[in-house]
Amino acid sequence: MYAIVEIAGQQFKVSKDQKVYVHRLEGKEGDAIIFAKVLLLDNEGNVTIGAPAIEGASVEAKVLQHLKGDKVIVFKKKRRKGYRVKNGHRQALTQISISNITAPGAK
Repeated sequence: MYAIVEIAGQQFKVSKDQKVYVHRLEGKEGDAIIFAKVLLLDNEGNVTIGAPAIEGASVEAKVLQHLKGDKVIVFKKKRRKGYRVKNGHRQALTQISISNITAPGAK
């Protein structure tokens, strides 16, 4: 069973017990989070597509840790002008573990 869910403005294909890095989420380490915007749900070949989201479906996850991503170097240069700018950036991320995927109408 897998689902395509929208988390922090991005879409992820998730399944149970999968670990995913997403943009920084609110909440402390160890907190449980529920994502209600499930766009697609596949339950052993039975595919349900939402318009835009599936009513009653949800994905439960647990926050494992907050961390920073790898450094990305941004370098700008204009030739023959002596213009050079070097910046670095590290994205704030949250690692979550998918604990449960609930289909609509399931108990």
